[in-house]
Amino acid sequence: MSCVGVTGCCTSAARVVALSAAVCWSAWSTPVQAMGYAVVGDAIPQALGGLTGDATRGRALVADRREGLCLLCHSGPFPEERFQGDLSTSLAGAGSRWTAGQLRLRMVDAKHLNPDTLMPAYHRTQGLQRVAGPWQGRPLFSAQQVEDVVAFLVTLK
Repeated sequence: MSCVGVTGCCTSAARVVALSAAVCWSAWSTPVQAMGYAVVGDAIPQALGGLTGDATRGRALVADRREGLCLLCHSGPFPEERFQGDLSTSLAGAGSRWTAGQLRLRMVDAKHLNPDTLMPAYHRTQGLQRVAGPWQGRPLFSAQQVEDVVAFLVTLK
């Protein structure tokens, strides 16, 4: 039995290794360019590339265990999804706890706020360590995907 996404079946370290492998696969399958952004305080207030997110696409990304991988570490209001993670905060109520800009920064580069976080940088490409050659300089999510996830998360009140 694989421990990916299964709460309590293996150590946190084993789940992080599984997450890292899965994130690497996502980067390989989604060749995109990173967009510039400006961090202001604890947020990226402007949408990446001036894009508008789609909450329906964002929900699909969050729940997708092959691409978004969010439910490996997070739980949330996804009754159809079994084995949600417990390594990080629940996504339920995310839109009440954080602004769109704060959520955007957490998606783009969570380490900017917490250097010890396990959450990968979904859009930052510079200054990362231990990135395999084929994935260097490539974001895990396109700017549109980041905006889609942000659009969904702000609906979770």
